[in-house]
Amino acid sequence: MSTHTSSMNSTEGTDFSKIKQLFFIIFFSLLLSLPSNSRAQLIEPKSQAIESTGDVLLVAMPASAALATLLLEDREGSWQFAKSFVTNAAVTVALKYAINKRRPFNDGGQAFPSGRTSITFQAASFVHRRHGLKYSIPGYLLAGFTGYSRINAARHDGYDVLAGAVVGIGSSFLFTTPYEREHMQLTCSSSDDAYLLGFVYKF
Repeated sequence: MSTHTSSMNSTEGTDFSKIKQLFFIIFFSLLLSLPSNSRAQLIEPKSQAIESTGDVLLVAMPASAALATLLLEDREGSWQFAKSFVTNAAVTVALKYAINKRRPFNDGGQAFPSGRTSITFQAASFVHRRHGLKYSIPGYLLAGFTGYSRINAARHDGYDVLAGAVVGIGSSFLFTTPYEREHMQLTCSSSDDAYLLGFVYKF
């Protein structure tokens, strides 16, 4: 009986992993299919609201990830977040100046990779690596929206955004290890239009 249950759990885990991989492949394929010299506005051309929301997420996401480590008194997590954040910023800036790719419509340089995308994906993937995938799904969605906001604003194309996501995720996965959960319990609930993330810490 236990062998059968273990086999079922293993199969379900494999299926979920395949679905996750398929989701990211489809997402990035759609992103890359957007022409580099089109404004790629799927909702509204150069929407100020979309761009402003992306700018807010640029600050809110890493600040939230860092604050969570402080609230949990997770000193190791704080140090790991700091290392991944600095690495992400350094690699992003270095690539921007080394490659100096032009922005859409030849509107400036240093387009590759997208800095806002790399920062938000670094924060989302830190939560993923430190606390588990299910807690990072809202973060990944918001990071994806940030990447889209840069395409909508005609500041980047799909390749810039994809590279930013790869650099951000790679930076977090390079330094971050799973959090030891003996004294901590995370909770996650959702409704049609909201996500609620909470935690209980036992002293």
